Amino acid sequence: MIKGFILSLQFFSHIPVNINVDFGGKNINYSIFFLPLVGAIIGALGGLVYYLIYPYNNLIASFLGLLTTIIATGGLHLDGLSDTFDGFLSNRDKERTLEIMKDSRIGAFGVLSLILLILFKFILIYSIKNLPLAITLSFANSRLVVARIIAYKKNARPGGLGDLFHQSNPKSLMIVSGIFYITILILLDIRYIIPLLINFLVGEYISYVAYKKIGGFTGDVYGAVIEIGDTISLLGFWGVMLWI
Repeated sequence: MIKGFILSLQFFSHIPVNINVDFGGKNINYSIFFLPLVGAIIGALGGLVYYLIYPYNNLIASFLGLLTTIIATGGLHLDGLSDTFDGFLSNRDKERTLEIMKDSRIGAFGVLSLILLILFKFILIYSIKNLPLAITLSFANSRLVVARIIAYKKNARPGGLGDLFHQSNPKSLMIVSGIFYITILILLDIRYIIPLLINFLVGEYISYVAYKKIGGFTGDVYGAVIEIGDTISLLGFWGVMLWI
């Protein structure tokens, strides 16, 4: 399990962990189990930076907190987001859409998706009370949702990295991870289930679009689910903390 956690950190974050771990077998399986924890660590790093700077200036704290999360992921999921939007909004057939998503060049739709999502995420970070907790749980939420998608949804590009994670068959471990995480949410505050439920619904809608466009998921679409999920969960926490 420790090797799975290390692999999850190495693959799904940019946090330096200089330990050699085999990329295969049970390590991949357990890496999916630890995805919510990796998300929580990334969110907590951003929340810590925000917490330390907030007493002096909320704007600067919000920007540096967001920047910390981007650095901690190495921009990996943002790259997937831009590729997904370039492909899905091109209105081409499946094969051409997959080609566009694989192209290293970024198009207009990709640029717009990055600008709008990062801007909205910054606004939410600036606006949320108790941001450190909200951002920690939001980043965990999105990773739990993508863990479920990896485990249960079809892959559109056989042989890719996304397919490798899917083929590891992490269903049982994903369920255990979900039970642990949901129990923690309930113990903290049952209202915190709401952003997670919203995130799951958005994940299902993205699944519907992905199946329609390319017949399943790729690594890029996983990244898009994570980035959109981060933002949707933050929006959910903003609403919960404001109105409920």
